[in-house]
Amino acid sequence: MTDAQPDAAPRPAPGWRTWLAGARPRTLPAAVVPVLVGTACAAGRTDVVAWRAVAAGVVALALQVGTNYANDYSDGVRGTDSIGRRVGPVRLVGSGLVRPGAVKRAALAAFGVAGLAGLALAAVVGWELLVVGAAAIAAGWFYTGGSHPYGYLGLGELFVFVFFGVVATAGSAYVQEETLSGLALAASVPVGLLATALLVVNNLRDIPGDTASGKRTLAVRLGDRGTRVLYVALLVGAVLMVPLVAGLGERPAAVAALAAVPLARRPVIEVLGGARGPALVPVLGDTGRVQLVFGALLAAGLWISA
Repeated sequence: MTDAQPDAAPRPAPGWRTWLAGARPRTLPAAVVPVLVGTACAAGRTDVVAWRAVAAGVVALALQVGTNYANDYSDGVRGTDSIGRRVGPVRLVGSGLVRPGAVKRAALAAFGVAGLAGLALAAVVGWELLVVGAAAIAAGWFYTGGSHPYGYLGLGELFVFVFFGVVATAGSAYVQEETLSGLALAASVPVGLLATALLVVNNLRDIPGDTASGKRTLAVRLGDRGTRVLYVALLVGAVLMVPLVAGLGERPAAVAALAAVPLARRPVIEVLGGARGPALVPVLGDTGRVQLVFGALLAAGLWISA
């Protein structure tokens, strides 16, 4: 994989709006929510240290942005995001807006920020965090990077659930409590399901282009109908987990998260109604909104009940 050829032609320097679009802000709730929920799980069990929560948030956001830029770069130089195939938000490399080398450096810089914040946490919590952080960075890069990207094998949803659900949520609680708790692990499940739903609707939109480019995502493997069913199942699964988290964790106010359910009505109707291509772009934003409100209410309920 090389970026020498695409970088040959001079281009104007991209502005901050271009870089912001490349960071895919609709996906950022997937980074914020697990930190909120994990930190709330630790409340009442230990004295929450504010700077540790902020550092965990920096790690999560930087990993998400780094992964988005890395995905943009790798897909772009492979040609899977070439103009004519994309129906979703703009891609920096595939659209020719930004040189591949610049996007690659942006990805590495974001991963570097995550590494520095993680290093600060590891210094006071435990060096085992470095292993987890290195695995998360590797997962972000090799989603579409390297010679055998796992995102092209239909494994992207599994890794999103693990790293933006279980690891991010339980990890945010761990940096406070310095131990793994059953509550944090249970709360990580609905968080992970909603993060996975973001990827599922993104890949649902991209089925035609991914099929043409040989990108065998889970959506391509399941097909249009199966992917739509999976999306709804993930949302339903997140809702069903709330009473379990509230009951087993003895945090009854956590059921406040159920107040976010009406927000899921519109994206579910669009997905089940057969929305395709550009019509699925707003569904991604709606799904991110559901995740953010759901996560904020779940975190608030967990904290209040502590």
